[in-house]
Amino acid sequence: MSNPTRRLHGKVALITGAASGIGEEIARLFAANGAFVVVADINDKLGQQVVASIGIDQASFCHCDVRDEKQVEEMVSYTVEKHGRLDILVSNAGISGSSSTILDLDMSNFDNVMSTNVRGVVATIKHAGRAMVKQNIRGSIICIASTAAQIAVNLSYMSYTSSKHAVLGVVRTSCGELGAYGIRVNCVSPHGVATTMTMKGLNLEATEFEEVVCSKASLKGVTLKSSHIAEAALFLASDESVYISGQDLVVDGGYTVVKPLF
Repeated sequence: MSNPTRRLHGKVALITGAASGIGEEIARLFAANGAFVVVADINDKLGQQVVASIGIDQASFCHCDVRDEKQVEEMVSYTVEKHGRLDILVSNAGISGSSSTILDLDMSNFDNVMSTNVRGVVATIKHAGRAMVKQNIRGSIICIASTAAQIAVNLSYMSYTSSKHAVLGVVRTSCGELGAYGIRVNCVSPHGVATTMTMKGLNLEATEFEEVVCSKASLKGVTLKSSHIAEAALFLASDESVYISGQDLVVDGGYTVVKPLF
């Protein structure tokens, strides 16, 4: 059996939205498995705290607002200049936007969600893909979507649900185009994880939210955590998934495929 701490040994991983939540958990797990990680986020303070706790010998911070393509390009350049290569991209940065039905939709909010969650993903894949192709690196690109890409999980989050459906299209198209260069593109779709972003705007405590999620999932005995999403991303980043591309790995305890009759 291979050493579990060597699954990403020597690889360079760029992770957007890595200052907190799922992105932070992915950065920590990747580093624990031997990767050099670049923590990218708009929150400089939190991002630098994550880097300091991982260790500056293995992690570094880069400010990036994924809505700005120039910043995305500079983020990828920073990664390649610092480490000489880019093996893994985790396009995780995203926002939930405000709760609204289609009848009351604030189009400026819709545009901001789509700009972050879709345009930002496209920009990161574009520039990370270019860097990988230039150096002939058979890389792994992983996008973080949501079970909202499968179904309308929350009917009042029109913008978020639309954006996550779009991410699947981006992944599938990119898979077809980048596969010619040996680059894999996959997606991880979490169900409800009690992150700061998820809890923002919900009138619930994290434990209450987790109880609701557990009650709806068909798989009992497990509480969904950010670490479970990070482990799914680790599999797709590692050579263990060397022939897997264009897939959406849904981490939801069976929620999206089982509808109880009673």
